[in-house]
Amino acid sequence: MCGIVGYIGDNSALDVVVSGLEKLEYRGYDSAGVAIYEDGGIHVYRALGKLAELKKQLKGESKGKSGGIGIGHTRWATHGKPSENNAHPHTAGRVSLIHNGIVENYIELRDELKAEGCQFSSETDTEIAAHLLNKYLEEGNEPFEAIRMTCDRLRGSYAFLAIDSQHPDRILVAKNATPIVVGISDTEVFVASDIPAVLGHTRDFLILEDGDFAEVKIGSVRIENNGEPVERPVEHITWDPVTAQKGGYKHYMLKEIHEQPMVIGETFRGRLNIEEARIHLGDVSLTQDDIQRIDRIVLAACGTAWHSCLVAKFYIEMLTGIPCEVDYASEFRYRTPVITENSLMAVVSQSGETADTLAALEVASGKCHTLAICNVLGSSIARKVDHCIFTQAGPEISVASTKAFTTQLVGSLLLALHIGEQRGEVPLEKRSKIISDLVHLPSAIEAALESEEQIKQIAKKFHSAQDFLYLGRGTCYPIALEGALKLKEISYIHAEGYPAGEMKHGPIALIDEKMPVVVVLQKSDLLFEKSLSNLREVHSREGRIIAITDIQGHQELHDLCDDVVELPYLSEELSPLVLTVPLQLLAYYVAVLNGTDVDLPRNLAKSVTVE
Repeated sequence: MCGIVGYIGDNSALDVVVSGLEKLEYRGYDSAGVAIYEDGGIHVYRALGKLAELKKQLKGESKGKSGGIGIGHTRWATHGKPSENNAHPHTAGRVSLIHNGIVENYIELRDELKAEGCQFSSETDTEIAAHLLNKYLEEGNEPFEAIRMTCDRLRGSYAFLAIDSQHPDRILVAKNATPIVVGISDTEVFVASDIPAVLGHTRDFLILEDGDFAEVKIGSVRIENNGEPVERPVEHITWDPVTAQKGGYKHYMLKEIHEQPMVIGETFRGRLNIEEARIHLGDVSLTQDDIQRIDRIVLAACGTAWHSCLVAKFYIEMLTGIPCEVDYASEFRYRTPVITENSLMAVVSQSGETADTLAALEVASGKCHTLAICNVLGSSIARKVDHCIFTQAGPEISVASTKAFTTQLVGSLLLALHIGEQRGEVPLEKRSKIISDLVHLPSAIEAALESEEQIKQIAKKFHSAQDFLYLGRGTCYPIALEGALKLKEISYIHAEGYPAGEMKHGPIALIDEKMPVVVVLQKSDLLFEKSLSNLREVHSREGRIIAITDIQGHQELHDLCDDVVELPYLSEELSPLVLTVPLQLLAYYVAVLNGTDVDLPRNLAKSVTVE
């Protein structure tokens, strides 16, 4: 997902824009550029590669040093290969423009504009928008009308920022299915694709909605939607800007792993009534009658959030007695799913902007109650659902999700407890036990983090392996999937998660003396002996076994395994969260030893806002 920053004010436009882009590097990108208005003209600088390459071009430049207006962009290639020519901003006549998203009808528009004499210098769909906007401005339309006319011609998802050399006091903005926020202060105005980009300058933001067009000036923001003037409320952001920085850690990912005891506490803070053993979800306004009528819950998400849904299915069916199914949002949106008025559609997303998850939500909207578990206040998903549980994890910068995952698990457990309580499915004694365990969960996560040095040593032994197999049963199976995903995301090592009970149905053929097998073992009378049997089979084939477990001092387990990481046991419900932490650390230290870009792994972006 590309990064966007715009600025108008008395400070150096160039410095503010580049600094903002640096804070959005976690999104992933292949080129970068800025456009600065000064001395009667727009000056554009673009470079292939990281921002360091752009900064080399800018070294010694004085443009924007005395204030003014500027826009900047980090590009993730969709149309057109990564190159300097394809980097944003794109300029046509008096216009310089940056864009997130995809223009689906760009071929026909390009042909039309070529026939009118337009000359194109890139392969991108974005340049189409620059030429259209320039055309409508040159025809004498006011800037606000010109941006509306431009977007009327486009199909797809987009967020545009544009500056016009003949109106250098404003930034023109349009938003459809791709996030844009406007930061405001008395003497400056900021536009960005994500709050952390400019959080050091202001805490007050307007969050634009789909279909919004805006003309942003110092002291005024004009917004229209569907031809009608609208006002967006000012959201005051309470995040400390320092929480969006590395805080002394080598990588954001390691910082965010270590933040989990704190943010997990934030997720349930104010939502537990310990004395009465009840859950208070203020943003979930389902009545008791609504809850009693629910006969099916559908969970949809992508990537790591999908893994959290698999754990949530266990919680929901165990605590509510309601049938629950989990679907990839990218598949759900293209099926003809059976949704009735008695269904509950719940989606999970860290960013609240995931394109496939938004599309899956649209399938259910208006047909049943909709709910989201989400981290970002004011995000597209949070605004579209009937009910939302915010996870309160704070900004997650590293592409590989860690604290968002564990807080999603807490959010889904709170939801299951709330529904189960309302339906009379969870006895008071059981509710009290789970709530008590939740209160102790941050301490258990702290204890799990103490395995870090042991995990470093395990990583040193196995970081050169070409393949990993991850095994788990019950709620540990989704944790095994998540552990495998983390490893492949940031170390580029092939890793596969599998239900331990299915090992003999294929994966056992892969096991030899070179294959590390990571097994996630939960303290469970029902499943432990079954999992131990699987390990005997791995051991007999000379597989290298790494056990992550909350079982203490089991001699045969130690005899079978090369390494055993022992963690504190809380409960069946909360084991998945505690067992997740060493898997995150293992992926991190393997990636560090292999010299990969931990926070910005190749080919990945933080939020997938296009298909």
